[in-house]
Amino acid sequence: SNMKVALFPSFLLGRACAFTPAVLQHQTSLTHDITRFVHQRTSSSSTNLQRFSSAIAPCTFPSTTTTARSLRTFSSIHSTMTGDIESDKEVMQDMLYRVRECNRIPLHIKETIMDFAVDGVRVGKVTKKVADLLCQSSPSSPVFDIDSSGDRPVLVLTEYAGSTVDARTESVMSVMTHLKDEGIITGWRDELYPLATGFYNEPLFFVERAAAPFLGMLQYGVHINGLVKTQDGEEEMWIARRSATKSQYPGMTDQIVAGGQPAGLGLMENVLKECQEEAGIPDELTLKGIKPAGAVSYEVIEDIGWEQSLITRLVLFTYDLELPSDFQPKVVDGEVEEFFRWGVDEQLAAMARDFQDPMKPNCYLCVIDYLLRKGQISPEVPGYLELLRELRSGDCV
Repeated sequence: SNMKVALFPSFLLGRACAFTPAVLQHQTSLTHDITRFVHQRTSSSSTNLQRFSSAIAPCTFPSTTTTARSLRTFSSIHSTMTGDIESDKEVMQDMLYRVRECNRIPLHIKETIMDFAVDGVRVGKVTKKVADLLCQSSPSSPVFDIDSSGDRPVLVLTEYAGSTVDARTESVMSVMTHLKDEGIITGWRDELYPLATGFYNEPLFFVERAAAPFLGMLQYGVHINGLVKTQDGEEEMWIARRSATKSQYPGMTDQIVAGGQPAGLGLMENVLKECQEEAGIPDELTLKGIKPAGAVSYEVIEDIGWEQSLITRLVLFTYDLELPSDFQPKVVDGEVEEFFRWGVDEQLAAMARDFQDPMKPNCYLCVIDYLLRKGQISPEVPGYLELLRELRSGDCV
């Protein structure tokens, strides 16, 4: 017979492949493409690569469509082909560790958490100690109270807080200003966040940014992945190093641009503002290269001393920003010390628990989300679905 039969691994194509001499002319280019693909995707030894190249040498594909489909298959199972599945399992565990670091609420604290409700609707979460602190910190008439009439106690606003947005904003601000004067609230920003039942709903009142965790309210932010295509087709990510004078996470690595979502600005308006202020990216470059990429969310407990623990709840809208290869971000507002780029290998290495130059904790969520979207971790690796789910552990409303 003129028919040649080549058996591909069943986990790759799920069937045997039969090729006639008429299609053997494609063999050389396909072998080259796949071998180059594995070179780009793995750090396997040359022995493994030679073994892989030999394994596919008898095979070719009858059409470019089949070739493209098979190359996509390689993207999801390259670890299995090259013996790197164990390495990917380690990376997966490190990624889960990083995500869980942003979702820590110990059981003994969880048991003390009560809702903060406005007009009968939950808008925050506080510990019993924080609720007591708020109730005791009104400079005149009480603004907060604990309603114990139901199955569980709930922190509420009193009638003295008023019923309008302005009245409530002023009343709550009086309490938070008192706590600032007492040295309990630090890092005052003079920046207002809207407190609402959801991102797209009208605010019930406004809160100073530094005081938001004292109400356990949902906060929102924008995080941008600054991306550059290299000459060899790889994609690198711009990384910022936070200033050593920052009140939080000084000197740690960060995304090229990230910022909280204040009252009065739309998401894209905030993206443009932050890109200009933090990295000197002109509006025209941002608008040309920006793409929404989804959102991540988390809830974490933070100890602020004074025997107080605050619940931080955040939704981060993520964006991919393609930048020209010759563009260099600039330090503008003094919040960043330097900018540099990481390839995929550096991004994956940064996941390690003992990595010596770690990122600001919530930035890990955005980078992990990016790596998953780009197919850098196979869904064959145990823990993949857990990771997808836990990237959105907090409320997304």
